[in-house]
Amino acid sequence: MTTDKSAAQIASEDWWRTDIIDMQPGVIRYRGYAIQDLIAGGIGLAQMIWLMTRGELPTPAQGRLLDAVLMSAVDHGPQAPSIAIARIAATCGVGLNNAMGSAVNVLGDVHGGAGEQAMELYLDIAARIDAGAAAQDATGAALDAFVAEHGKFISGFGHRFHPVDPRTAPLLALVDAAAARGDVAGRFAGIARTVEDVLAARKGGRRIPMNIDGATAVVYAELGFAPALARGLFCLSRSVGILAHAWEQTQQGGRNKGPIPRSFIPTYSGHAPRPVSPQE
Repeated sequence: MTTDKSAAQIASEDWWRTDIIDMQPGVIRYRGYAIQDLIAGGIGLAQMIWLMTRGELPTPAQGRLLDAVLMSAVDHGPQAPSIAIARIAATCGVGLNNAMGSAVNVLGDVHGGAGEQAMELYLDIAARIDAGAAAQDATGAALDAFVAEHGKFISGFGHRFHPVDPRTAPLLALVDAAAARGDVAGRFAGIARTVEDVLAARKGGRRIPMNIDGATAVVYAELGFAPALARGLFCLSRSVGILAHAWEQTQQGGRNKGPIPRSFIPTYSGHAPRPVSPQE
């Protein structure tokens, strides 16, 4: 029996090309690693995320940092639009996947994109420093460019609920410890802290502390992820909280719960009451 493939079969098999997975009957390999070996080797989810997106397994130190940053942003309560949407969707009688999809779909530039934007800011500052600018000057110029493009809110700094975001210091401490061991360079932690200093100087000494998005951007930049992946990784992280809240709401019950209790009526700002003119 011949095993030669026809031109049509080759064209069909080459319709999708991937370096990620080799899957055929009895075989599953991710980036060359057999799934049974990954399972037996104790490879966890964070390490698999690195392998799938970067092509190689991380070092243990890199894996621990990625694990910590993914864990840190899983939830921020029903006041977060994505979490609220998951719970609202669950009361509409849809399945968990529908509730999760509805929630993840709102993770855009405003809610969910701040980590990516903060990373872009840090990388811009690093590029300006590499081109010869002093750190303070590079930071100021990059902030001006950021404001011109995105507006006055600096992604990754300040928080509408937390005067000091409780997640920031522990993440930066992990980065500092990793830098002391030589596991990461520590450069972007320094850049982010310089952003804090420059913002404080511009505000007359009033500090605008780094928030979770600014801190996760430090970690992802130290680990060498692309900015666009920072948003994708945040979506993975927040999906854990989205799932938990959708499941909890499913267990609690409730039907067609809107964003506010039905005893509260939204403010109407339209036309005053008016009659319908008789039609001829």
